[in-house]
Amino acid sequence: MYVLIAPCVENPAYRARGITTDEDIRSFCRAARRCRRFSIDMVPLPCPETLYLGAGRPPGSFLDNLATDEFAALLDRLEAEVRAVIRERGEPPLAIIGVDSSPTCGVNTTYHSSEKEPGRGVFLSRFPDIPAIDVKEFARYRVYLAAPLFSEAEQAYNLALHDLLEAHLFDVYLPQEVGDTSHTRCREEHQAIFEQHVAALRNVDTVVAVIDGADADSGTSWEMGYAYALKKKIVALRTDFRIAGHHERVNLMLEESAAVVTKKEDLPRALGSPFLASG
Repeated sequence: MYVLIAPCVENPAYRARGITTDEDIRSFCRAARRCRRFSIDMVPLPCPETLYLGAGRPPGSFLDNLATDEFAALLDRLEAEVRAVIRERGEPPLAIIGVDSSPTCGVNTTYHSSEKEPGRGVFLSRFPDIPAIDVKEFARYRVYLAAPLFSEAEQAYNLALHDLLEAHLFDVYLPQEVGDTSHTRCREEHQAIFEQHVAALRNVDTVVAVIDGADADSGTSWEMGYAYALKKKIVALRTDFRIAGHHERVNLMLEESAAVVTKKEDLPRALGSPFLASG
């Protein structure tokens, strides 16, 4: 399994001068860690802008700097080189990991003119047959699974969710694997478990919360509220057909703080699985 990746994800020096932020660097690093975590080869694309304009160039749009016959010919050659790499590997890439706003490697937005516009950059648009994902979206792969975990059935269901999400290349923190679950655990261990869960909530990108039942599990509700305060993305799973009111499937504070799905099979799409990318 491999991805084609904009070369600036591995080496930000390929980007135009002065545009790389600390958050960009963090996203680039997390994207690389996701690839290492799941043994995904990172195959760098060539950088048409650097080849044409050189390193250390000032920022500029496609129309400002790249709308020439010479650049179009360069794109023709680079596209052929990338297609040859794909043929040599004998399988298509999982996706192209691009960088939004780039005139060449944007996925959802690009600076074609002086204003940011929707659509792919001019190089990625040469590969409409390959799904593309913005690097910041690909970098959001760390998931905290908030769910009741007190019975054998609950723990087995949580493991099934864990395996489903890991199969879609998400790194899942599973609270039931942390600490002694017996009723004899000491107060100090309570504190240690609490602190470890809180640290995990701070470090993940997304919380997946199981909110089945006549009333959602209290611990899960707390974790959702804390994640919401941290401005984390929350995806809630409610397979329970009971409703709490005319317009709510569950407590409205939980429902309004999350994207709610009703089947576990819908979780990968809600989380942005690379296998379901269509950018």
